[in-house]
Amino acid sequence: MATLLALRTPPNRHGYLMLRLKIFLMGLATLFAGIAWAADADYRLGAGDVIRISVFQNPDLTTEARVSESGNITFPLVGSVRVGGNTVQLAEHMIAARLKDGGYVLKPQVTILPLQLRSAQVAVLGHVNRPGRFALETVTNRLSEMVAAAGGVAQDGADVVVLLGTRNGQAYRREIDLPLLFRKGDLSMDEVLQGGDVIYVDRAANFYIYGEVQRPGAFRLERDMTVMQALATGGGTTARGTVKGLHIHRRDEIGRVTVIEPRMNDPLRPDDVIFVQESLF
Repeated sequence: MATLLALRTPPNRHGYLMLRLKIFLMGLATLFAGIAWAADADYRLGAGDVIRISVFQNPDLTTEARVSESGNITFPLVGSVRVGGNTVQLAEHMIAARLKDGGYVLKPQVTILPLQLRSAQVAVLGHVNRPGRFALETVTNRLSEMVAAAGGVAQDGADVVVLLGTRNGQAYRREIDLPLLFRKGDLSMDEVLQGGDVIYVDRAANFYIYGEVQRPGAFRLERDMTVMQALATGGGTTARGTVKGLHIHRRDEIGRVTVIEPRMNDPLRPDDVIFVQESLF
């Protein structure tokens, strides 16, 4: 009886509990990563991708492998398996079939979790400092990380970026306000990217000011900018200028230009043209 109890009781209870906790945390991390990955179950594995392969109730078979240039990986017991070009689900079935046909596991349940997606790329275009194509390093790469990889938004770039891609087989488009994203800290606005996505940063909107101002020209239209702030950006009026009778030339949706006389606290719109007249006295 003493021998049986000794076999059932771990010799180091603290070490045993720590081991159980470690296994639980690893399983939890895998679960959350799997939930994030479920957004693109049709992803096809390619050269350079790093995947974790696990077999239910067979922890000794858990393997991390990198897909070779030829599309192959090496898995315990079954050797080389060609997974390149196949979906994750199909690759799971292939490995499970090899394990079952070889008599290694009676009813194998194989799960593949992509860790790094070197073969999946995202294009970042427009007004960024280093436009180009960038590889998705993980299954949870977000839009802000990819904009950072492209050197960030250029000085003349807009605050709102456009994300184009496909989701569930349908064309997908979303506009993301980057300053608002960081101000709120809302990760739901920071889109998780998928292979083939395109991020486009447009030119920032401008306004124009001319006439009796110190620095006439084109300037970036800042968020919620008013007429008074625009005059200050232009250095204010000259000694001959006056804000009385100030005009804004504004183009509407159909391209028609109208002339308005704004108040100093009125907001500007993109491509507004401000004209400061000369004082008559």
